[in-house]
Amino acid sequence: MQPYLFPYLGYFQLIRAVDAFVVYDDVNYIKGGWINRNFILAEGDKQLITLPLQGASPNQLINQVTVGNRQNKLIETIRHRYGKAPQFSAVFALVENILRQHEKNLARFLDYQLRQICDYLGLHPKWYVSSSLKKDNELRGQDKVLAICEELGATHYINVPGGKSLYDREAFAGRGMQLSFIQPKAVAYRQFGNEFTPNLSIIDVMMFNDKEQCAKLLEEYELV
Repeated sequence: MQPYLFPYLGYFQLIRAVDAFVVYDDVNYIKGGWINRNFILAEGDKQLITLPLQGASPNQLINQVTVGNRQNKLIETIRHRYGKAPQFSAVFALVENILRQHEKNLARFLDYQLRQICDYLGLHPKWYVSSSLKKDNELRGQDKVLAICEELGATHYINVPGGKSLYDREAFAGRGMQLSFIQPKAVAYRQFGNEFTPNLSIIDVMMFNDKEQCAKLLEEYELV
């Protein structure tokens, strides 16, 4: 999976479902996607947060993009929106540690972030970074994913629902691999007493749920 900024719950359900997770850092940066943006809660609605970057372009790989220097505003926005959340103290310390890291390479910045959140959530699959794996880097799309799977000796590849339009079961079966997709179940939890606002960043999940509750929410999916 491409590394995203504070991804949604389904991203971590995927990590829970696998034995090995690959951070897909050597594919093109997608402007306007989730690599450096996500939604948090804002007075019963959602607010977009953005990690500042320098000179980011779709012509660059994710691991060629540089993180900008204006994290303070992002940190204060999160503090303001969640200061009264039940798990604020522990989760804000985690978020602040992530956002104040000195790493300027976007891929490594996000890799550190994902590892820190996984550690908090008790998720510990084998961890790989795509650019460090031996493969034909001229490959694209499904062919590149298949090459990564073969390099790691995979027999079963799991992706998020958006991958259904990208990957073909027969192509994977032809290489001796099963292809499945995470199908998250609808979840709801108490926020600030308002009507539940779904599909927010993992920050929201952790701010309103302790580790035991988070573990239960991480189980709310099926493989299809």
